[in-house]
Amino acid sequence: SSTHGLLCVNHEYTDDGLLHPNGMADWSHAKTLKSQNAHGVSVIEIRLGGAGVRWQLVRPSPYARRITARTPVRIAGPAAGAAAMRTGDDRRGNVVFGTLANCAMGSTPWGTCLSCEENFDSYFNGLEQATPDQQRYRIRKNGSSYRWHEHDSRFDVATEPNEANRFGWVVEIDPWKPTQAPVKRTALGRFKHECATVALASDGRVVVYMSDDQAFEYLYKFVSRDRFDASSPAGGGALLDVGTLYVARFDADGKGRWLALEHGRNGLGESSGFADQADILIRTRQAADLVGATKMDRPEWIAVHPHSGEVYCTLTNNRQRVSTDAANPRAENVFGQIIRWREAGADAAAGRFAWDVFVLCGDPQQSDPNKQGNIKGDPFGSPDGLWFDPAGRLWIQTDASGSVLNRSDYQRLGNNQMLVGDVVSGEIRRFLTGPRGCEITGISATPDARNLLINVQHPGEV
Repeated sequence: SSTHGLLCVNHEYTDDGLLHPNGMADWSHAKTLKSQNAHGVSVIEIRLGGAGVRWQLVRPSPYARRITARTPVRIAGPAAGAAAMRTGDDRRGNVVFGTLANCAMGSTPWGTCLSCEENFDSYFNGLEQATPDQQRYRIRKNGSSYRWHEHDSRFDVATEPNEANRFGWVVEIDPWKPTQAPVKRTALGRFKHECATVALASDGRVVVYMSDDQAFEYLYKFVSRDRFDASSPAGGGALLDVGTLYVARFDADGKGRWLALEHGRNGLGESSGFADQADILIRTRQAADLVGATKMDRPEWIAVHPHSGEVYCTLTNNRQRVSTDAANPRAENVFGQIIRWREAGADAAAGRFAWDVFVLCGDPQQSDPNKQGNIKGDPFGSPDGLWFDPAGRLWIQTDASGSVLNRSDYQRLGNNQMLVGDVVSGEIRRFLTGPRGCEITGISATPDARNLLINVQHPGEV
């Protein structure tokens, strides 16, 4: 309701130097456990009321729980039980301890949350000579930002080579069933998931739009085989286990195609190194490479217009880009852009689409035309969070890193901010600005549209 509900909140990462009283000194098993238990997802119950008529936590709550990097999580879909998903602790390959690096949170028509595992590579200590598959996911020696592998061997690839394959998935959580284990839905592919945005096709099939947040990575969508039945929503999660995963190709003529990542199609078979569908899903990036998808400028959040069905995606930046293409038109892309597409026949399950660039972000006072952008309104860069409210207003959140915030090309843009855009006129205006060093991320609203809920992540970070 507009005064009472549940929130699912991701805890993407920790600063272990701040988490422990003496920082990183004397790293131990106890510190590893504390760090792991600070990751994951919280489900909290909130109610509007009390002193000052403000939102408050409901305590105790039958729904409140923590899902951490040590919580048992079920593995479902085509990759469940695959040889590459089996470990010394899980001989069957169908249960993994934990979820981590959780980025954006999506929601389903049947009332569950979809939490996205993004930078999972940061938790694994790789091999001196990484395999090509490990290199494709940036799992390498001394590549871990954490020290978990020193006291938890499953994060040491030399000891447990398959554990990393069990991360990088979309995790479904039912906030209304606190005793039900979360589920990793492997049919949705394995990569650095930034978001999972759900829509329904014209015939009722479930469509999930997804992005891989790294420079030169891809945009994906999953289309379920079966239809969602609103009169019987309880079994909705199983719809995410059977269907087709696609990756996007943006052509120069403003048209595009969804390329199926399916064993036996588009050159994906044993002759090209993919044993079966599970292999394709575990190595989604390699499959997308092979079929010729368009390499994008760091795909972030995806939002679907509630009336037109148009799909919008933030491409945050890509300073590494040298050669350009129509969808990624700027070399050394400092400020990023927002792209949009219209599915053929206004059907989310369509195999073709038409696309254009909604806005090139930038600062009009820059002397370099490549950095000026074409914003009608307030300047911004590094677009990240994206959400449509029921009225069709587009909310945009920025995440410029601490290394550029308020300096260099970003000197005139201020702190990270949230803006609101009119997709018809193209006008975009600043709504709020966050404290120094923070990322503005996550957004939801109460049904009566009187309360807007956002996250202010890592304020003060440098």
